[in-house]
Amino acid sequence: MNPVIEKRVAQLLDSEIRQVLQGRKVGLEKESLRVAIGGSIAQTPHPPNLGAALTHPSITTDYSEALLEFVTPPFNHFSDTLQFLDDTHRFVYSQLDNEILWATSMPCVVEGEASIPIAQYGTSNAATMKTAYRRGLGHRYGRMMQVIAGVHFNYSYPDEFWELYRSVVGDGRDRQSFVSESYIGMVRNLQRFGWLVPYLFGASPAICASFLGASPTSLEKWFKYSYYAPYATSLRVGDIGYQNNKEGEAGIKVDYNSLQGYVDSLAHAISTPYPEYEKIDLVRDGKWQQLNANILQIENEYYSSVRPKQILQGEEKPSLALAKRGVAYIELRSLDVNAFQPLGISEEQMRFLESFLLFSLLSPSEPYDDTELLNIKHNINAVAQRGRDPKLKLRRAGGEVLLRDWANEIFDQMTGGCDLLDKDAEVHYYCDALQKQRAKIVDPDLTPSARMLAEMVDNKEEFYHFALRKSQEHQQWFAERPLAEDKLASFEQEAQQSIERQHEIESSDDISFETFLQNYFAQT
Repeated sequence: MNPVIEKRVAQLLDSEIRQVLQGRKVGLEKESLRVAIGGSIAQTPHPPNLGAALTHPSITTDYSEALLEFVTPPFNHFSDTLQFLDDTHRFVYSQLDNEILWATSMPCVVEGEASIPIAQYGTSNAATMKTAYRRGLGHRYGRMMQVIAGVHFNYSYPDEFWELYRSVVGDGRDRQSFVSESYIGMVRNLQRFGWLVPYLFGASPAICASFLGASPTSLEKWFKYSYYAPYATSLRVGDIGYQNNKEGEAGIKVDYNSLQGYVDSLAHAISTPYPEYEKIDLVRDGKWQQLNANILQIENEYYSSVRPKQILQGEEKPSLALAKRGVAYIELRSLDVNAFQPLGISEEQMRFLESFLLFSLLSPSEPYDDTELLNIKHNINAVAQRGRDPKLKLRRAGGEVLLRDWANEIFDQMTGGCDLLDKDAEVHYYCDALQKQRAKIVDPDLTPSARMLAEMVDNKEEFYHFALRKSQEHQQWFAERPLAEDKLASFEQEAQQSIERQHEIESSDDISFETFLQNYFAQT
């Protein structure tokens, strides 16, 4: 074990660490495409019985009107987080009419960009901003990649943990600075070691031909209507997925070496014009086509596998919230929707991720240089495309190392953190989760990506038929367990209240959209 991790684990083991960590918060955001019975992207509006996407706290939309996003509150226990997600799915299914939720990250039956309806949020300034931002994404990167679904894992440590950890580290900074920079250090390590997540949990080794359209590809043909890469784990996080592919030429260089550097670099990107985007109309036929012609319209446009986050107050800029109040939690964004789980994620996955985050916190986290940033990007793409290749080597510290050797090193160093999380527990769930994931290093056929391809082989099916079959299985799983009347009534009430809140926002607007935008970007 790394001596720094070993020392910190030993000190924390002598504390009330397990009791303290009972106060940590875990939330999930899970995206799911609404599709017609045949698998094509739904052309219907966001179902009104689900409430208003603008204001509903747990049922909203992402890029497309058809791309549902389920948001759980933060809970102390994984079981509560998953139960809320389960209840939300069951409510949504009770309101759908001849539609199902797609079970995989990658969509199928995409009939061109025009078949992807951009999300609508009403007539308020806030709603207009959200839709205009999405039009801008479509112009800049294309609509196709915007309907790829994922799962976000949100995590925060309680105040008591930070007091305990600060005494272990011996850091004399004020509490907010210590917490924020510790989270930023965790972010750097989650990027350094983040290739492990798509290896273990990647579930997009194949795609529909319709997703590529007429675009050339280096992927291999699978039967007639699918493409795949033999050793791929997560094409979603690779080059064909949602990335800021123009970041080099556009001058985006986000600084993760400090919170202030992170905030300043994003502030620069959202305030600096980019000539290519200046060619896109700001307003066309009375509709805003993008929020501005800057490198990034807003901070959220910058794709990252992990983000430091602060809870926003009203229409607050994310970078301003971070600058004012520091980092409140971490959002890990590199998880594919697990097609083998109706909820898209399992409790075992979540336990592993918690231990992975703890390892990333306890590990030394030196600042990046440009070479390491290039290595990080290379490693993610390599694992996305060829992660299960037993000969795959990743870049590290000026050299190369076999993926399986580096992965085993990480697992060895994670054991101490799992012991911490399992301290005084009757069942060692975290150590068990670690061993189950470690088995995937020994046998890549245990990974979700390999299991998907194996089922497609066994059933002689296209990716479309695999995804449709899983979607139908999940639909049946939810349908067999309808919500109790009191829970159903609670969801219906929340939906109605969200509609009322949307109307209140619309009726209270008293400035033009141009002034609203000026005020938003003028925040300092």
